[in-house]
Amino acid sequence: MTDAGSSTVTASPAASDFEGRRAFGRAARVRTPRSSHAEWSPPEDRADPVSLLEEQAASRVPALIPVRHGRMMVSPFTFYRGAALLMAADLATTPNSGLIVQLCGDAHLSNFGLFGSAERRLAFDINDFDETHPGPFEWDVKRLVASFEIAGRHRGFTDAERREMLLAAGRGYRERMLRSSEQSVLDAWYDSLDAEKVQTWLREEKAAGSAEKRQVKGFDSIVAKALTKDRLKAFSKLVATEDGEMRIIADPPLIVPVEDLVTDGRSVEQIEDWMRDLLASYQRTLLTPRHHPLAEYRYVHMARKVVGVGSVGTRAWIVLLTGRDDADPLFLQAKEAQKSVLERFVGESEYENSGERVVRGQRLMQASSDIFLGWQRVEGTDGIERDFYLRQLHDWKGSLDPEVMVPRGALLYARICGETLARAHARSGDRVAIAAYLGKSDRFEESIADFAEAYADQNDVDYQALMAAIDSGRLEAELGL
Repeated sequence: MTDAGSSTVTASPAASDFEGRRAFGRAARVRTPRSSHAEWSPPEDRADPVSLLEEQAASRVPALIPVRHGRMMVSPFTFYRGAALLMAADLATTPNSGLIVQLCGDAHLSNFGLFGSAERRLAFDINDFDETHPGPFEWDVKRLVASFEIAGRHRGFTDAERREMLLAAGRGYRERMLRSSEQSVLDAWYDSLDAEKVQTWLREEKAAGSAEKRQVKGFDSIVAKALTKDRLKAFSKLVATEDGEMRIIADPPLIVPVEDLVTDGRSVEQIEDWMRDLLASYQRTLLTPRHHPLAEYRYVHMARKVVGVGSVGTRAWIVLLTGRDDADPLFLQAKEAQKSVLERFVGESEYENSGERVVRGQRLMQASSDIFLGWQRVEGTDGIERDFYLRQLHDWKGSLDPEVMVPRGALLYARICGETLARAHARSGDRVAIAAYLGKSDRFEESIADFAEAYADQNDVDYQALMAAIDSGRLEAELGL
């Protein structure tokens, strides 16, 4: 086994040496056999999972920590969503292929979905990059496949149904990477997936007997709903007019307008000035900073908004802007970016600003990114500098709800997620070497499936540790939020 921080792409052949890259990938099998990825057993000095959660809480908004714990305690799957640091620590002890890509860092099944691309297509891709950082490609694959095992247990799938699902995710990754390695350079770079392609594929699977009418109609419904989740829908749900002025509607503690967070009027003004400064300076980090649509919008209001599971407690704002008039709104999300959970195990980021780390990683991994995606470091009213990245809050959005997924639908979704992850890794890593490492047999996906089953057992143990910590009063939790 190689050390997690010791393997880098610098040892690989020149990018133009395709045969050398294939040989490099095959040689990695000797160093780290594909079958070795089946291994999982907790080391004797494994960190206490509750202590790691407490460590993360230290840099977050104290009032929101019980909300985070409350969301994590709903089920072993929601716990897993919030446990990226725990798994990163565990992955660092596992065999390492040495084949480095830009990792998502938190590639569980709920971090894939539909969104509007810059070309105004409804794209399907990875949609969360808070933990993105370079690292061994298999770490993302393991996190993805384990998420299907954990969610499948939560939904009551049989052992056979879950195993088939795990293999589908791993096989989708391997076969898509093999195809990417055989494509022309530009075809591999531009390879992407959108809603229309998924709909066509599902209808082909139905004709072949591998999908049912329910899955086809279900995805069509997700697409239709996603197309309604735009800036105008967000505006209608989140904004009201008070005394002739547009204001974000309070829904504490999940949505708290800026004026409700402080009692001193000067502090409200300071925070709003801080946000205006952030918006002005962040524009320089956009892909097209000159003549960008952002310049035509003006600040109206802002509120703190709780998002996700693992992110709860980090500082996140929604910012209401208007363009030509009040009927031309735009919502941005300004989200705090801290160090990736991977950094302590594979080395510090090359970017000093964690917001830039997120944005650079997202632009590299996604086929098409939000035109409002950028970053900035700002000093808060408390005198502490923090990094943020900004993006549009809603620009079409759709995803599978794991709480209602059924085995056949989950099987198809696992395949799509595996292929999507492979596309992202093919852009950022050596697709030729990785494909040579994976090979044409099913050895890799069988090993990853074995790991996923073993790690789901570990996740159950860690989930019980969380519940015990809450029961004992060591951790506070607030349910239902």
